[in-house]
Amino acid sequence: MASKDEQEIVQNSMTEDDPNGNSSLVIEQKAPRWGPQHAGAKELASLYTGGKRLQEIICLVISICLMLFNFTHLCLHFQLENWIVVLGAALLGILSADFLSGLVHWGADTWGSVELPVLGKNFIRPFREHHIDPTAITRHDFVETNGDNFAVTIPSLLSMAYRFLTSSPEQIQDNYCWESYVFLLAMFVSMTNQFHKWSHTYFGLPRYITIFQDLHIILPRRHHRIHHVAPHETYFCITTGWLNYPLEKLRFWTLLESVIEYVSGYKPRADDFKWAQKSD
Repeated sequence: MASKDEQEIVQNSMTEDDPNGNSSLVIEQKAPRWGPQHAGAKELASLYTGGKRLQEIICLVISICLMLFNFTHLCLHFQLENWIVVLGAALLGILSADFLSGLVHWGADTWGSVELPVLGKNFIRPFREHHIDPTAITRHDFVETNGDNFAVTIPSLLSMAYRFLTSSPEQIQDNYCWESYVFLLAMFVSMTNQFHKWSHTYFGLPRYITIFQDLHIILPRRHHRIHHVAPHETYFCITTGWLNYPLEKLRFWTLLESVIEYVSGYKPRADDFKWAQKSD
């Protein structure tokens, strides 16, 4: 939980100075607890297919084209008095993206199985791999890192483009606040996993990225490290992480898990534990 002290975090999470070294604090370690040599990590990495990559490339291209189209129309219809609207939309977009990142992250971390049809290998697999090889994301290129996040923005961006094409200038002005919010939310959602990747990149980041992390404008490295304390049951928000502390204080995820377990009988993170316990 978030209340763990620094020593507990160091002992039970990936170390910053030796990301896949599994910590020198572990004595007589027979198999790696995490990293690319972990049996589960190797099997999960092998499930990333050419078809999945093609889907990611297509979604990236479509999403980026829609972003450019919508951004152009937002600029064309911008009026100076709208600046406060854009500022408010940006703040709401960040908060919404942070909460949605937590909700999706929590859902995929906690429930489901890699064996599920369609969703398992394509969506849940990366979450399982990430817990037993946290730095795998730093070895993924832009496509593999961000393809799924860009994909989920396509419906809202497509709907937004349709409204720009079919609405009058007056209607666009009337809805400018909403359109700004939708666009900025899509932007923050699409970049969430890139922020997440940077939170696991301990060396070689551009200085401006580390400044953003230090100012907690994007997900900081030390902040996200709390999530990687087994059994990965807290601090799920990964856009900025702003909502992690208040949601933790409200016991939001714990209460949701209790309700779902009571209703369904399913144990949270059962599939996650299964992959973590794999050995050669």
